[in-house]
Amino acid sequence: MTSGALVDEPLVLGIETSCDETGIGVVRGHTLLADAVASSVEEHARFGGVVPEVASRAHLEAMVPTIERACQESGIKLHDVDAIAVTSGPGLAGALLVGVAAAKALALGLDKPIYGVNHLASHVAVDQLQHGPLPEPCVAMLVSGGHSSLLKVTDITVGVDPMGATIDDAAGEAFDKVARLLGLGFPGGPVIDRTATSGSSIAIDFPRGLTNRRDLERHRFDFSFSGLKTAVARWIEAKERSGEPVPVADVAASFQEAVVDVLVRKALDAASSEGIEDIIIGGGVAANSRLRVLAEERATKLGIRVRVPRPGLCTDNGAMVAALGSEMVARGRTPSALDLPADSSQPVTSVLV
Repeated sequence: MTSGALVDEPLVLGIETSCDETGIGVVRGHTLLADAVASSVEEHARFGGVVPEVASRAHLEAMVPTIERACQESGIKLHDVDAIAVTSGPGLAGALLVGVAAAKALALGLDKPIYGVNHLASHVAVDQLQHGPLPEPCVAMLVSGGHSSLLKVTDITVGVDPMGATIDDAAGEAFDKVARLLGLGFPGGPVIDRTATSGSSIAIDFPRGLTNRRDLERHRFDFSFSGLKTAVARWIEAKERSGEPVPVADVAASFQEAVVDVLVRKALDAASSEGIEDIIIGGGVAANSRLRVLAEERATKLGIRVRVPRPGLCTDNGAMVAALGSEMVARGRTPSALDLPADSSQPVTSVLV
């Protein structure tokens, strides 16, 4: 097995299988060469959410064709790569096992080092592919179907310091549940974003979780969207009981505004409290158009810079894993052992296993 020697522009293949996307990315340094994704979202849509067994089977079927497609797009041969990077956690246990097993097979067969990296840290590292080297330190806000986190990042290859996290529903989970209440389908994030464009964000005054004075004393940088989801459900039920039509676009816009208001407010507070001038926003919810606009507007007034990758890099993909793996190789970090585990509850403080 080759060592983790420093390489100026490492060529890394990344494998991401934490949920329902089979993502294979190829990165050279900070340059994206290929981002091949096979999604099983349509297979889960009829269930209104991701079914772990279905996701695992889909990864098995998609793995080899997606690797072949990534190699074709990037114009490389597998033996050209300097290292293999793979999401080792967190995520769905069965889905992670498929990706980790594939990465081990490639590393062993090609005699290349393997890096088992954290899914959440990868969502931060992917920004390098669009905007160049990460500003360090920075505050990263990761918002997705399973996570809403605020992190202080000083060296993405060594570890990150958690500042806040969701205490119940994550932001993306709330989007999915509210979309279901409104009959808009799954996944909820994109469809609520589109529906909200024709609604009023001030039509309904939905609650902002963990923002009153008492909550801020204990949960200054934490998130809670369960109460908001319940408030939306009760509002809709009241309309239906009275026989009035539900203004779907207004509900979508007002709900979305409540979510992004809290996200942006807490991210800016976290950066200001640490004297940090750069915020990175990542994860699937980072693709939300209103979040991008509001974050930029408010940050500019405070002299804080905001970096958000393009929407295609916000959702789960292999490019983000390859980006973090490339940084590991470039900084000479020790590769993972071939017996690295898949850890469904891998903490964000464990960036490399």
